[in-house]
Amino acid sequence: MVNHTEKQNIPILMYHSISSYAHPRFRPCIVSPETFEEHLSYLDQCHYTSVTVTQFVQAIARGGDGLPPRPVILTFDDGYADFYTSALPALRRHSFTATLYIATAFVGNTSRWLQHIGEGMRPMLTWVQLAEINASGIECGAHSHTHRPLDMLPPSVVRDEIVHSKELLEEHLGQQVSSFAYPFGYYSVPVRRIVQAVGYVSACAIKGALSSLHDDPYTLARLAIKPDTGVQALAAALSTGRGPLVASQMKQVRAHLRRYVRSVYGKLWSGWSATFQERTRD
Repeated sequence: MVNHTEKQNIPILMYHSISSYAHPRFRPCIVSPETFEEHLSYLDQCHYTSVTVTQFVQAIARGGDGLPPRPVILTFDDGYADFYTSALPALRRHSFTATLYIATAFVGNTSRWLQHIGEGMRPMLTWVQLAEINASGIECGAHSHTHRPLDMLPPSVVRDEIVHSKELLEEHLGQQVSSFAYPFGYYSVPVRRIVQAVGYVSACAIKGALSSLHDDPYTLARLAIKPDTGVQALAAALSTGRGPLVASQMKQVRAHLRRYVRSVYGKLWSGWSATFQERTRD
């Protein structure tokens, strides 16, 4: 086991669709199967050991005990069908696990929430495929029900989005669902509190930074993998904590300010929305 007395940088990689084709506006969210294979080969050759998000937060609670010497966490957002056809076979070849976050309203259908950018017909996973994925050792987590920005919704709607996705996954998979990922990476203090209150033990944001054992389990930092992320960029981020995948100090400050502005606006908007709904019911 590794000595955890010093801060250890732990990469949580965020993928979406493992595909070669996309509408230009969705292209930042795809990684080709060939590039994905190169990433896994690099991780394999450098003796990284994959763990799930839940295994990671359990290790956080134990002060790092049980974490392998070179951990890496592979996450996939949304629940596209190409996880089953492209990502899963590659993960199996390299004996890697992962955490898959599912927007439950679209299971067995298409990515209708992306219609406005020309990607409304991308196939999503079915419940049968998810059951097989779950049985293979991949962790299945929740990504809300309808993939809306939770920090802009009234608390009652936020709670429904978070709870409903958890209940559906647990019903279909027959086991507890412990991890959540914020749609678009957007969260606020109230949203975080709801995620914790309803029984999740972790939640992933984005942040463009490496994670560590000192992270808040409900705002875990991830590195967003892009279609042009080569092995060199991946190696730079994992070995030095620098490079194109890692947000600069200035970008991190700007992101913090954006979250603050969104949280203020979100409170005003959700308050107005709730008042409007009450008045329309009277």
